[in-house]
Amino acid sequence: MITHLFFDIGGVLGSNAWGSAERARAVERFGLDGQDFDRRHREVVGPWEEGRLTLDEYLDSTVFDVPRPFTRDAFRAFMLEQSAPSREVIALAGALAAGGRYRLMTLNNESAELNAYRLRSFGLAPVFAAFYSSCWLGVTKPARRIYELALAISQADPAQSVVIDDREQNLAPARALGMRGLRFTTVEALRRDLAANGVAV
Repeated sequence: MITHLFFDIGGVLGSNAWGSAERARAVERFGLDGQDFDRRHREVVGPWEEGRLTLDEYLDSTVFDVPRPFTRDAFRAFMLEQSAPSREVIALAGALAAGGRYRLMTLNNESAELNAYRLRSFGLAPVFAAFYSSCWLGVTKPARRIYELALAISQADPAQSVVIDDREQNLAPARALGMRGLRFTTVEALRRDLAANGVAV
């Protein structure tokens, strides 16, 4: 019997926060050197998503290392604007939570500032019992440790737990721990996959 459901945020409950597509839009919007920006991003994204850098420190390293014709506030606002919720998936999660049969948590890679904004703007607090983000756990998917921490903190049996993620590489370590991993594509497919795993939707 399934008791715990772990939902990814970016790519499942909403758009990606600051993925390659979002960064490409920033390059175009603000006239950045794309190769330089991408190199700088890759150098600091790990510490940033693990909570060891603030958003301002990330921006110092990637954008505002030189004078710019735009403000830090303008760039930060643009970053936040890239986030859009998936209302259908959130509604599905809300129905599962309201049924009272399952405990729902999020499990995602995210920087602290973007994570807090998305939890608030997507309206996730009433739906999910806990939020396991890399910025608070200090480790990112697909490291095995993040799943171990989520299971331990939740006191969840891996065999009774489902992880929902849009990336196969993030599901492999969960399955290795005995969790059931569902690759998200569409809300309709997710309904079918959940039902096939005994989750009443």
